[in-house]
Amino acid sequence: MINNAQLTVVLPVVDVSRATGFYRDQIGLKDLGVDPTGNHVLLTGTGTQIALMPAEEGAQSAHTVLSFEIENITRHIKELEGRGVTFLDYDLPELKTIGHVAVLGSEKGAWFADTEGNILCLHENPESSATA
Repeated sequence: MINNAQLTVVLPVVDVSRATGFYRDQIGLKDLGVDPTGNHVLLTGTGTQIALMPAEEGAQSAHTVLSFEIENITRHIKELEGRGVTFLDYDLPELKTIGHVAVLGSEKGAWFADTEGNILCLHENPESSATA
């Protein structure tokens, strides 16, 4: 059934080599190389694949394209900053970050962009980890 299917997130990137370096070296994903469709594939520790699809400038989205659900968001922010990742800060009526973190009820979020402009999120949901 489809509800048991393995997911692959496909992200549009202008410079595949630059994006591969970001996801491999700064995020820490395992590099699986190029697949038969020409996408460069990386693997998370939970088995989700991220396929970097060559695309023209402007194919990237201005909203969050993927979210890493993690525990201890502050620790992950510090670790990624140590690897050169720059976090985005927001001061909007509906979204305000303090120390890069927005508190949304019991959940927390922090956003950053990859080298291609795709918006990524760290997402901490204490309720998810309590039921896991």
